[in-house]
Amino acid sequence: MCPLITRDLHRIFQKLDKNGDGLLSIGELNWLLEKIGVHFSPEELEGSVGKSSLDFNEFLLFYDSITECSYGAGGEEEEDEVVVEEEEEGSNKELEDLAKAFNVFDINGDGFISSEELQSVLARLGLWDEMSGKDCTSMICAFDTNLDGVLDFEEFKNMMLQTSS
Repeated sequence: MCPLITRDLHRIFQKLDKNGDGLLSIGELNWLLEKIGVHFSPEELEGSVGKSSLDFNEFLLFYDSITECSYGAGGEEEEDEVVVEEEEEGSNKELEDLAKAFNVFDINGDGFISSEELQSVLARLGLWDEMSGKDCTSMICAFDTNLDGVLDFEEFKNMMLQTSS
């Protein structure tokens, strides 16, 4: 796992662990997923996770499992939202989830995620403070392959799928 991603995921894990017991309950995990537009019933999520709570290492494995994707599918923009071309049912669901997450971050609907939009969404999720604000620009820069200062869907997808180096 990339150290930047692991550090960020650890911070997210700590913020989500409201009772500080070192475990994320299905309710705590479901809250995050709903905030980014991914909806599961608690029963579906528990069935997918296989248990009623996750420690940090299990949370990392869960993150890895929901961000894995086949490289054959691509996205295209239509009506101010990213629409995913269907290929395989499994990878289609994952790409749809990535597209939903992208649209949550793309607040103004222009097809790009700016540092300000990233900061705004992280603040709404309770995952941004003055110290982490400097990280928004560096996070964008780390995955901005065309150096335009914003992330398009492909760059966002690469950022979300960057789990090993």
